[in-house]
Amino acid sequence: MRTVIGDIIEKEGQQIELCGWVHARRDHGKLVFIDLRDRSGLVQVVFGPEVVNASELRLEYVIKVEGEIKKRPLNMVNDKMPTGAYEISAQSLTILNRTDEMPLPVDTDGRDINEETRLRYRYLDIRRERMKDNLIARHKVIKFIRDFLSDRDFIEVETPNLSKSTPEGARDYLVPSRIQKGNFYALPQSPQQYKQLLMVGGIEKYFQVARCFRDEDTRGDRQPEFTQLDLEMSFVEREDVIALNEELLIKIITTLYPEKKIQEMPFPRITYKDAMEKYGTDRPDMRTDKDDSNLLAFCWVIDFPFFEKTEEGGWTFTHNPFSAPKPEFMADLMEQKNTQDIITTQYDIAMNGLEIGGGSIRNHEPEPLKTVFRIMGYKDDDIVAKFGHMLKALGSGAPPHGGIAWGLDRFVSLLQNEPNIREVIAFPKTGDGRDLMMDVPSEVDKKQLDELGIEIKKSEKK
Repeated sequence: MRTVIGDIIEKEGQQIELCGWVHARRDHGKLVFIDLRDRSGLVQVVFGPEVVNASELRLEYVIKVEGEIKKRPLNMVNDKMPTGAYEISAQSLTILNRTDEMPLPVDTDGRDINEETRLRYRYLDIRRERMKDNLIARHKVIKFIRDFLSDRDFIEVETPNLSKSTPEGARDYLVPSRIQKGNFYALPQSPQQYKQLLMVGGIEKYFQVARCFRDEDTRGDRQPEFTQLDLEMSFVEREDVIALNEELLIKIITTLYPEKKIQEMPFPRITYKDAMEKYGTDRPDMRTDKDDSNLLAFCWVIDFPFFEKTEEGGWTFTHNPFSAPKPEFMADLMEQKNTQDIITTQYDIAMNGLEIGGGSIRNHEPEPLKTVFRIMGYKDDDIVAKFGHMLKALGSGAPPHGGIAWGLDRFVSLLQNEPNIREVIAFPKTGDGRDLMMDVPSEVDKKQLDELGIEIKKSEKK
């Protein structure tokens, strides 16, 4: 049975079987030395002349080794590796797979390699230790979140990825229906409507590690598909949601990142107005020492304006059309007056100058929600066509509710001191939405288009 390299320190003198990749190779004539790598670490393997095929080994070959775990002489101990006091005296070698010429090295941190090359050969890039550590850290953060919320009676519920196209701030990715030709699904920009419908359904405490999709223009640190921690709670006010999330954030840091220091607890609060006047941004960087990579300065930004002017002179929401105004502004909303002064229940959480999450208390009755869309210029018929399902649901005994969504990719990249979210995503896309490894987006067969009732119009040459 295979032993992972990280466990050999407990098995000195035993005969074991290891599998992994050749990380380094040194040929000393009669003896061949390699560093063998698996997901748990590295160990030196020594092949004597009796293992005749050891001379065939090259970097990144996949092999199986059988041998004995031995202590290395004190003057040969490698204190840079957890297993550096041990080596494997090999008795047999099986080459499981060879490798062609490697298009990029995997024994460095990869920062000096062209990013397009790294993305094109991502299956190799994630072999490097830094990338492996990032993916493990991401797993640990998500597992911690799941355990924390499950212990507090939250239920994880998956919501659909084939949904309805509704105006939520960005362009939708559309999916044509083959059976209902001429009709389309949309990939969800967030599970916003579904989580509110779960509150109507009486779930009361929901969360999901959700995939979200937004067809945005080229943005350096954005992805067309990304991951949110999404949660919603019934019978709560703003302070309940903030308290729960603050506790979770603090416990993630103190448990998984004890080397990091949170600058101020409880997290400070600042209004949108004060943040813009003092810092010129609604996601202020409040660190007292911006050179300290282990210093984390959180803050809650509250009291956002509900609406802002569009380029055409109308009104649109600043964050979310499903948000409720603060109670003292409900009358103005319903009377559609003083629109520019209406303050919403929206709350954002910023960390070191980046927004990592945002949420609000929602309109849980149909008329206030309908009024929001009227202010935005929608006719009643259009409101019913696009949001009739929500209006019916809110008119079916919906409880007061509110929630939040975190950008998990951004949060983990900050914790890992990475420059962008692509470094903590296994298979990311470029800033303009291309997957260089799979070569997408790409053309499809005309037969597929015909089945969907779609014709591609070629642009006319000028």
